[in-house]
Amino acid sequence: MIDFDLYFITDRHLSKKGIVDDVISAIRGGVRIVQYREKEKSTREMIKEAREIGKICKQKNVVFIVDDRVDVALASGADGVHIGDDDIDFMTARKILGDSKIIGVSVRSLEDAKKYEELGADYISFGPIFKTKTKKDAGEPIGLDIIRQAKANLKIPFAVIGGINRENLKDVLNAGAERVCMISAIAGKNNVEEEVRILREMIKNYVKFSNNN
Repeated sequence: MIDFDLYFITDRHLSKKGIVDDVISAIRGGVRIVQYREKEKSTREMIKEAREIGKICKQKNVVFIVDDRVDVALASGADGVHIGDDDIDFMTARKILGDSKIIGVSVRSLEDAKKYEELGADYISFGPIFKTKTKKDAGEPIGLDIIRQAKANLKIPFAVIGGINRENLKDVLNAGAERVCMISAIAGKNNVEEEVRILREMIKNYVKFSNNN
């Protein structure tokens, strides 16, 4: 079973030093899973960039996921893909990738999460929890209650995403989240490594406190 605390997703538009540098810094900060997200480059450019990031992740034993593109994931040797409602359907992705690859799915409801859990998803991502500008088609915020529902009903790991930052992270953790995906809160910083360390420490301390009470 895949597990992690802080999930870093690349964004070249927000990056201060380039996404490869961001990935290296995030891994130094302790991130154990990285997602390559790119919507505008050519397939050839994406594969080249994904291979470079994938090599870095493999050297550090970090899980490497490609957003949306099953073809790029296969060509770059990624550990898996992350898909949403507008991407390739789950069963087709599983047929192409096989059982050994990771497939994560973005959902907005517990009903959909349960459906993908039954289909064999490796993890679920709920969002956006808060309003976000990073993804234009993210939709309206779904709020914190979905975290409580997921914690009580899901057996596979789930993460939360969307508008989460250092200021509201405690609200997310208080609702029961133990895994958090972040883009702008990390990629938009001058010191990615330091920000990752701070965020991971916040998550670890809160989860440890919660489990002891």
